[in-house]
Formats: sequence, C-alpha cells, structure tokens
Amino acid sequence: MRDWILPTLCTFVFWGLWGFIPKITTRYLLPQDAIVYEVAGGLLVAVLALTRVRFQLDFHPIGSALALSTGVLGFLGAFFFLTAVTKGPVTLVSCLSALYPVLTVLLAIAFLHETLTLRQGLGVGLAAIAMILVAA
Repeated sequence: MRDWILPTLCTFVFWGLWGFIPKITTRYLLPQDAIVYEVAGGLLVAVLALTRVRFQLDFHPIGSALALSTGVLGFLGAFFFLTAVTKGPVTLVSCLSALYPVLTVLLAIAFLHETLTLRQGLGVGLAAIAMILVAA
C-alpha cells in the first residue's frame, strides 16, 4: 500500500465526522460558543504534537507565519461552517463546503505550477459542476 493511503483514509474519516458533529453541536450551542470548544480541542491535539517533539518546535519565520495563517483560516472556516449548519441542512452545507479542494487545485495550478491530467481535470470540472448543482 502506498504510504499516503492510510493518512488519506484517516483524513476522510476525521473530516467526515468533523462535517457531521457540528449539526448536533449547534442544537446545544451557538456557533461562537462552539468554535471556542473546537479551538480547545485543537489545542489538545497541539499539546499532543508538542509532547511528541519534546516541546522543541522548529522555527522559520515564513513557515511559522504560514502555519499560523493556516490555523486562522481553518478555524474561520470551521466557524462559518458552524454558522451554515445552524441555518441550513448539513447534507447540503457539508457537500458544498467539502468541495473546497477545487479552490486548492486552482491555486496550486496558478501559483505552484502543478499540473493535472485530462482525467483529473475532468474530475475537478465535474466537482465544480456539482458545486453549482448543490447550491442551486
């Protein structure tokens, strides 16, 4: 098995649960309250990661700034996801928001000069069409 398959499947499971649990969470908490608990959960993961590297993080000004911005963007996305599932069905909100890789792919092509095969490009195009169909 390729060494990236298992972590990808774990991502699938964790993010699948991540997309489902907030609908139930927001039955009990407002989005702005729920995001605080989510950040606390993220901090628990960060502490575990810190113990794994014996509390000695590498530091690079650019890498650290990019990592911090990724955290900010991730939690902003989580907050807006929480807000969306309080107002709409989790089935549609999760489908539409889960198409974020289309933007990632376009940015990777434009700025990292990555390429897609014709088949992969068709897949991304179909995902974009799916986004339009789900949002309509």
